[in-house]
Amino acid sequence: MTTIAFIGLGNMGNPMAANLVKAGYAVHGFDLIPENLVIAKEHGVVVMANAVAAVKEADVVITMLPAGKHVLSVYEDIAPKAKKGALFIDSSTIDVESARKAHAIAVRHKLLSIDAPVSGGTGGATAGTLTFMAGGSKEAFARAEPILKPMAGRIVHCGDDGAGQAAKICNNMILGISMIGVAEAFVLAEKLGLSHQALFDVASNSSGQCWSLTTYCPVPGPVPTSPANNGYRPGFAAALMLKDLKLSQEAAQSAGAVTPLGAEAAQLYALFNAQGHAAADFSGIINFLRGTPA
Repeated sequence: MTTIAFIGLGNMGNPMAANLVKAGYAVHGFDLIPENLVIAKEHGVVVMANAVAAVKEADVVITMLPAGKHVLSVYEDIAPKAKKGALFIDSSTIDVESARKAHAIAVRHKLLSIDAPVSGGTGGATAGTLTFMAGGSKEAFARAEPILKPMAGRIVHCGDDGAGQAAKICNNMILGISMIGVAEAFVLAEKLGLSHQALFDVASNSSGQCWSLTTYCPVPGPVPTSPANNGYRPGFAAALMLKDLKLSQEAAQSAGAVTPLGAEAAQLYALFNAQGHAAADFSGIINFLRGTPA
């Protein structure tokens, strides 16, 4: 039986690990937060005392951590203790430079690795329908793909080291910009006396159609499963959207790319977060645009 170490059992990591257990893998897990370990144990994860203990017998190591500095710190700790030839999969959303440094650590210790950030939020993590964007060698991806399948609805090999993170950053810049555009359109429609449903019925079948409208509509009613129908509970928190938009702007500056709408979206989400809405769903920015509390 393949043994998987899962480091980082938070809101995303725990349901991902649970799906691996359901698929028949032996999962050894660790997280710094005791409450997360309790939940993991309920899902059938074998809870370990620390990250090093989790990886010692693991054929595959998956990390889901907050930022690049955390990934690099954990990799430096666990890579020397990992089994020879183990596969490292980092599903955190981090900057491209840190992702490439993580690959370099794996290479130094003769380990295969891919960066494989995800899209789909906590709902996708629970349902096993996440989209994985993978960067790394063809050999590493071929080994990783069957491991990812129990957690995935779609798996895309985007290219070499760091390409998965690049794809995630670009995708979420589109998402942040498009949500603001959809929200602005609904605010304008309200001022013009147009109902939410009327705008939705037109735009969802016309050139304004996009995921932020048809799947994640920022007003209650037209899409019953959107966070707008649940008090803007995430979902995908505004703090995480701001994190990704900041990563996009750091990447743009590093690469010499001009992204004025991405920069404006980052500023608007920074203001939304600063007003105390970091824990609200990112679609709640419509209330910020209205000038009303979320």
